[in-house]
Amino acid sequence: MNVIISNSSGVPIYEQIVSQIKEQIMNGELKAGDALPSMRALAQSVRISVITTKRAYEELERDGFIESFTGKGSFVKGQNTELLREEYLKQAEEFLQQACDRARKAGASADELHDMIDIIYGGE
Repeated sequence: MNVIISNSSGVPIYEQIVSQIKEQIMNGELKAGDALPSMRALAQSVRISVITTKRAYEELERDGFIESFTGKGSFVKGQNTELLREEYLKQAEEFLQQACDRARKAGASADELHDMIDIIYGGE
């Protein structure tokens, strides 16, 4: 498992950890049953507080991506395809929001943006 923290991104560190682990689960780098590093080991490897890694792991567990067992550690949970679909759609919505904001700043109409999406998505 590879986690890279950016102190200049403006995104809280625990959110960076959560998004990177989710991405690794969704793209198959981490599979059901794979063990995650202990909270202490991850904190040491990226030089952050154990409290930060604990918060990230708690969020991943709450969202259904990992499960933790006292004395054994945290493991990637078997994924429900509907959960993965929802996560991908959530990410797509966030990207589309950014695209809409930028298109508005550029003075593009909704029709122009829709045409761009059709072309990118493969409609033409």
